[in-house]
Amino acid sequence: MKMYEELVARGLIAQVTNEDEIREMINNGKATFYIGFDCTADSLHVGHFMALCLMKRLQMAGNKPIALIGGGTTMIGDPSGRTDMRKMLTREDIDHNAECFKHQMERFIDFGEGKALMLNNADWLMNLNYVELLREVGACFSVNNMLRAECYKQRMEKGLSFLEFNYMIMQSYDFYYMFQHYGCNMQFGGNDQWSNMLGGTELIRRKLGKDAHAMTITLLLNSEGKKMGKTASGAVWLDPNKTSPYDFYQYWRNIDDADVLKCIRMLTFLPLEQINEMDGWEGSQLNRAKEILAYELTNLVHGQEEADRAQAAAKALFGGGGDRESMPSTVLKDSDFEDGQIGAVSLLVSCGLAPSRGEARRLIRQGGISVADEKVTDIDRRWSAEDFQGEGLIIKKGKKVFHRAVVE
Repeated sequence: MKMYEELVARGLIAQVTNEDEIREMINNGKATFYIGFDCTADSLHVGHFMALCLMKRLQMAGNKPIALIGGGTTMIGDPSGRTDMRKMLTREDIDHNAECFKHQMERFIDFGEGKALMLNNADWLMNLNYVELLREVGACFSVNNMLRAECYKQRMEKGLSFLEFNYMIMQSYDFYYMFQHYGCNMQFGGNDQWSNMLGGTELIRRKLGKDAHAMTITLLLNSEGKKMGKTASGAVWLDPNKTSPYDFYQYWRNIDDADVLKCIRMLTFLPLEQINEMDGWEGSQLNRAKEILAYELTNLVHGQEEADRAQAAAKALFGGGGDRESMPSTVLKDSDFEDGQIGAVSLLVSCGLAPSRGEARRLIRQGGISVADEKVTDIDRRWSAEDFQGEGLIIKKGKKVFHRAVVE
């Protein structure tokens, strides 16, 4: 099966322009394509994961990826899929986040000579003259058409800042600039980016003529992927210091039954023939499919050794063995204790099992917490520092989250 047809079969294609040309370019390794990543945090999360897997897949088929770090567009903030304005970051924060992104992307994409490019749109956006931009680019955009775009319509009632209104123009200019300077002839993005992407394609055609070949394509799940990056307790990061390999494994191991085969198709590199054989799996077989998904993705992000450890730890824990060494752990500090003791609420927050004290209280009152196999129902329950010495105490949240707290 050729690459474009495989992307369709894996459920990755939602909308395209110029489908026949896109198919021919991708199947023959002629696409130089970009996907953008705004630097709003110091780690990529699982919402970016499909984009990285797609870039790897297309590069393996001979196409050339451009990973565009949004050092410039992050200064504005993308209004797509948001009900309020993004937090304004400093240039220093954005530069730091961009460096973190680069290191994580190198696990997926080969940036060797002639293989792939990593660019930062701050290199051209930050030097633009505003009046010149208005004359060169602004005249190509209809305000009426922009306001009909879904990314703006959903914000009009609550308020859309003029700063954010410029985001479509900036993203469109990115494609225009890379088309001219780097031969970028295709762009990928989620459904929530469709209007912005069409803006870039139209800008190239209006500025360079109808014969300019610039094409757009959207991924089915990229916008949903942003939601996938969030859980009840926060985000699921690719940085092992923010989400441990074990927690990353467990995140995929615990996805809904209805999503498991969809994610295996979209995110793993298993052959489609093998995946299609799983279509009729039910009951315990679906649990096996989840283990396959969790292992394959943990291997991709963190490597085989960490994937083996996470899988072994999960099997030991749920089989009653309790592999403490592989379990996510927190070393409690002296400052975590008051008069030599720590309360249940503080314990959950210190271990990252609850994002706030209020959420910790809710978990305890709902009976979702056990410590050392004892269900904790009293928010005033306390333990001494001595209780955590040696092998520490195992905290269980719900049925599937285990965490070890120790004092050294």
